[in-house]
Amino acid sequence: MADKPNIIVFMTDHQRGDTIQAGSPVKTPNLDRFRKQAVNFTQAYCPAPHCCPSRATFFSGLYPTEHGVWNNVNVSNTLSRGLYEGTRLFSQDLKEAGYRLYFSGKWHVSAEEGPEDFGFENIYHPYTYHKSPRRPDTREWHWYDEKNQMDTGEEERTEGRILRPGYPPYVQYGIDESPFDDAEVAQAAADHLAQMADSDSPFFLYVGPLGPHDPYFVPQRFLDLYPIEEIQLPDNFEDAMDDKPALYRRTQDRYGQLTPEEHRECIRRFYAFCSYEDFLFGKVLEQVEKRGLMDNTLILYVSDHGDYMGSHGLWAKGLPCFKEAYRVCAMAGGGVVKSPGREETALLSLADWCPTFLELAGLPSRKTAGRSLVPFLLQEKVENWRTECYSQTNGNEAYGIQRAVWNHKWKYVFNAFDYDELYGLENDPGELHNLLHGIKDRDIPNSAYGPVVKEMCKKLWQFAKEHQDNCVNPYIMTAFAPYGPGILNEK
Repeated sequence: MADKPNIIVFMTDHQRGDTIQAGSPVKTPNLDRFRKQAVNFTQAYCPAPHCCPSRATFFSGLYPTEHGVWNNVNVSNTLSRGLYEGTRLFSQDLKEAGYRLYFSGKWHVSAEEGPEDFGFENIYHPYTYHKSPRRPDTREWHWYDEKNQMDTGEEERTEGRILRPGYPPYVQYGIDESPFDDAEVAQAAADHLAQMADSDSPFFLYVGPLGPHDPYFVPQRFLDLYPIEEIQLPDNFEDAMDDKPALYRRTQDRYGQLTPEEHRECIRRFYAFCSYEDFLFGKVLEQVEKRGLMDNTLILYVSDHGDYMGSHGLWAKGLPCFKEAYRVCAMAGGGVVKSPGREETALLSLADWCPTFLELAGLPSRKTAGRSLVPFLLQEKVENWRTECYSQTNGNEAYGIQRAVWNHKWKYVFNAFDYDELYGLENDPGELHNLLHGIKDRDIPNSAYGPVVKEMCKKLWQFAKEHQDNCVNPYIMTAFAPYGPGILNEK
């Protein structure tokens, strides 16, 4: 590629990948227009269903075991506050290659370093951006008292509220004409594009709104796009999860206070929030077109992870290892893309974008957990693409080691805190039936699914070996997988 293209990333938070697919009930006129100039990757996944590890993977091309970020870096009981020393982000490579780097919006990669430490110029700091070695410390209970975090919770439940004795009530949805300062984040990016001086140097612009993250507070005009009578509950909403880990049911029970009508209202708000983010994306897209930048720019609309959005009776994201929390948006377009308007069904990881940006910039490849997507963008032949995706999570501040591997046919989930899961995705795309339920680990080898579990465990342990995952402790109280990593040594 002769010229280094400009790159613009618009990364939403919590947005499920299916909300931008053809046939989705979500109204996204700007993305629909952009789709004609883009490649839509319909099977893109994050490595963990949480903001920080997924964003760290996006920027580094590495998995949590390699970059060191496991969960929210700003909470008091965090496992990690920042990246492992020496972890390199793609922005550092681009900076050295002559790119001008601009950042507007949510960071959430490290509490110890900010985007400016990795080559970016900050053009807008919303309140969601923190740079602090610890925030807060649980020994400082006054922080909770001052922030009204220790509410008794004793009040009557009203619509959209979840009561929790001793905790403040959780408000699931409402109205806000400028949720999370996202309008300011997008406008700052659009204004910067409008005012940017012409230069021979390419630029990289990152735009990071916080929506459609919970709680689902949206502008009224976007809510009006969705009549409540048209909102349907997901097919797997009624899943009692009796065949799944107890933590899944306990999480579901939190949302059990909501009536089916309130769940439908939540879905309505989520749809509206996605439409609002589409509106903000349109502001950035408009400036690209006004400046005549489209021909030499790659624009990526992507999300960090998904939201259960009522599936299995759940909301937000967490340890329940369902595809709704892992499947992300990934639509890449602009003049860089050849034969736009296509859909690609190859299995993608957020780790793939780092090597993609490096190749687009003409930089030499370096070791990452991902692979460059440039061949897909240029519609070239792709050799030996991955056939499985993998996850790495130790929990969303309610800790529990969990690893998963899936392909188009099977999904196996190793839960160190409970029994494992196996889903036959061809016949059970909603992940309703755990095929391992009621089978003791010692009986799995002689069960009908023993060969499948063994093969998926081999893949999981091989991935762990390649990416320095140390969840292999053979001690009797920690080694709970039905097949341990020693199966890699079988002849």
